[in-house]
Amino acid sequence: MTDVVVEARGVIKNFGTLHVLKGIDLTIRRGEVTCIIGPSGSGKSTFLRCINQLESLDGGYIIVAGEPVGVKLKNGRVEAQSNVESARSRENIGMVFQSFNLFPHMTVLENICEAPIRVKKENRAIVRKRALTLLDRVGLVSKAQTYPAALSGGQQQRVAIARALAMEPRLMLFDEPTSALDPELVGEVLDVMRGLADAGMTMVVVTHEMGFAREVGDHLIFMDEGLVIEHGNPRTVLNSPAHDRTKQFLAKVL
Repeated sequence: MTDVVVEARGVIKNFGTLHVLKGIDLTIRRGEVTCIIGPSGSGKSTFLRCINQLESLDGGYIIVAGEPVGVKLKNGRVEAQSNVESARSRENIGMVFQSFNLFPHMTVLENICEAPIRVKKENRAIVRKRALTLLDRVGLVSKAQTYPAALSGGQQQRVAIARALAMEPRLMLFDEPTSALDPELVGEVLDVMRGLADAGMTMVVVTHEMGFAREVGDHLIFMDEGLVIEHGNPRTVLNSPAHDRTKQFLAKVL
């Protein structure tokens, strides 16, 4: 079995006349933590949404866990996946957004159990046991019967991480997961993400948390204007960037 979890080649995404991604190449191997940094509007979040099929590609391809994203081969031709096929292939991918997107009318436990039961048709008792284990993992098992409105932002984001993990994905995507949090709540979410990295979860993290990228990341990518400008070991890129544009960006954020 190949250890490549994500392979992206020549990924292009346009919104009308706006060229957001201009040919992104990326390879992510099992267990790696890849951090993506860059200014607002550089295409970081759009690239994550393309990996998770929330946006269709206008060029190139992405393969996740050995399966092409959004397309299939039929009789030697490339065709778009049906909605059912697309949903099935997304089961390998968990995604955590800037906003928590929890169902407000469901308890924390119900939020985590919903997708495995409805989408994967798993046994309710088995899913419930897994959900409680995940809540213990993120330090919130005591909040299982609590509704999201009664939780802090950091707690809600930790529930969102547990909810994504409940689908047992092979890849976790994080789109600036701490950007909506008060500064004092950022650490508790990053601690959960560090735990996932230590456990060998393959992760792609769009972040402004340079300390996390330096400490936890295996690979750092700097994007600007829809292109990968520089990539490499996080410590090397952050301490000794080779590209002038990377130097300009880091001078403002470090």
